[in-house]
Amino acid sequence: METGSPGGVGTTAAGPEWTGLPPGLLRMRRLLLVVWLGLTAVGAGLLLGLLVGPAWAAFALLPLAGIGWGWVLLGRNWLSWRYAERADDLLISRGVLWREETVVPYGRMQLVEVTSGPVERHFGLASVQLHTAAAATDATVPGLDPAEAERLRDRLTQLGEARSAGL
Repeated sequence: METGSPGGVGTTAAGPEWTGLPPGLLRMRRLLLVVWLGLTAVGAGLLLGLLVGPAWAAFALLPLAGIGWGWVLLGRNWLSWRYAERADDLLISRGVLWREETVVPYGRMQLVEVTSGPVERHFGLASVQLHTAAAATDATVPGLDPAEAERLRDRLTQLGEARSAGL
């Protein structure tokens, strides 16, 4: 995965310089997957074993299979997320089966927020959310290091103010 230079405009002759998401986001999502599906497997196994019979407790293996499947899918999804800062806009690309690329012009940004819920804070992560006049073009860059999220917020705010001043 290519990475762009922090604080610089990431465009080369070959195209934009993409920045991937840090591995902490993948670790957090995989841990949540294991915890929730693991608890579901234990609960289903106990409930089915006590109420219906021990043979039915084997159905608790289904959530465990879901852990293996989800582990791979989360990795592919994490690899698909990336962003690039260009001279006039921010590109956000994501998706495995359905690729989605969002272009947010700096001059159209109305609000740039850094958010971090309790689980994200525990893992040392934050998200940058961009709001524009059109709700359909709101975009989020999840799972960033808090310092990078604040740097990106400050840079986008600065560029947004500079671009909108000419309108």
